[in-house]
Amino acid sequence: MSEIYLDNNATTQPLPEVVETVASHLRETYGNPSSRHGLGRKARRVLEDSREQIASLLGAAPQELVFTSGGTEANNLAVYGLTSGPAGTIATSPGEHPSNLEACRVRERQGWKRISLPVDYSGLFDTSSSDWNGLSSNNVRLAAVILAHNETGVIQAIEPLVREANLSHFAVHLDGVQAVGKLPIHFRELGAHTLSFGAHKFHGPRGIGGLLIRDGVKLSADFPVGGLQETGRRAGTESVALVAGMAKALELWHQSQAERTARVTSLRDRLQTQLEQRAAPTVVNGKDAPRLPNTLNISFPGVDGEALLVALDLDGVCCSLGSACASGSIEPTPILVAMGLPPEVFKSALRITLSCLTAEAEVDEAARRIAEIVQCLR
Repeated sequence: MSEIYLDNNATTQPLPEVVETVASHLRETYGNPSSRHGLGRKARRVLEDSREQIASLLGAAPQELVFTSGGTEANNLAVYGLTSGPAGTIATSPGEHPSNLEACRVRERQGWKRISLPVDYSGLFDTSSSDWNGLSSNNVRLAAVILAHNETGVIQAIEPLVREANLSHFAVHLDGVQAVGKLPIHFRELGAHTLSFGAHKFHGPRGIGGLLIRDGVKLSADFPVGGLQETGRRAGTESVALVAGMAKALELWHQSQAERTARVTSLRDRLQTQLEQRAAPTVVNGKDAPRLPNTLNISFPGVDGEALLVALDLDGVCCSLGSACASGSIEPTPILVAMGLPPEVFKSALRITLSCLTAEAEVDEAARRIAEIVQCLR
């Protein structure tokens, strides 16, 4: 029985070109980019060329990009860095990734207040809500929200939030970890103060990511210090090989984004249609909102999600109930609850996420196995 990997929002398989890029730089560009000798200068050139390439592909300037160990550190760096000084209020959306949410909870323990932005049945901001209209009177200092949801795939409409931020003078941090490498991103046009991303979500190496910081925005140094790397904003010797691998992964996506998007969307819709037909009744969560092309969050009322996940694992189908960073939780998925879904829907939800490496035959076989198990459990 072959395994079928459908958990690409947790992590993706590095592309062969990325693996070779990382390996070649581990062999040849091993100097410390802060060293002043020849090998150090060679490493520095690769580091800065990669910085320029990544920033350009994301609609930012090179000086606006700080390299981190991944999306989690980037989210932490933004939340802590944008909440220095006297306590105020942080606004988050329901179902934030733990790397955003837990950083905000640290600030709560230090005297900050946190409010949750209202969403509608699709998971999009509900700007007609009284809670939304109260943003201007809540002393909000930071809104830290997810741009493309890791569980539902819903792409958040952030324009109303950015407008409110400009009027009320608070900062906006976007968790772009699931968006970068799957959607066209232009940082300046988004209007946010910061945006995080991680390479292993778009077929890059694990252990490397970045934070875009709008030119002129200052972050407090709450993180460990020790060197002047990344213009003093993130200490530690940069991993040139991983940075180059991330640049290669983003370049490959940029070169084939239209083809990848069309193909993965087609596969997702193919899988969705088959499950709707063969495992009815089903509910596709976030169906009426713009979604990531690779993400299908689907519920099977009458089925226990935990039992379904275990059975699928035994049958060689790798998927999840939600965020891999919260996979040990037995609580219902917060975003599905906030969308107003009934318990029989949010307790039976399955997250299925594809990639450009997913084959059509795998989609068809996965649909067969999932439908068969759903019918058996019912």
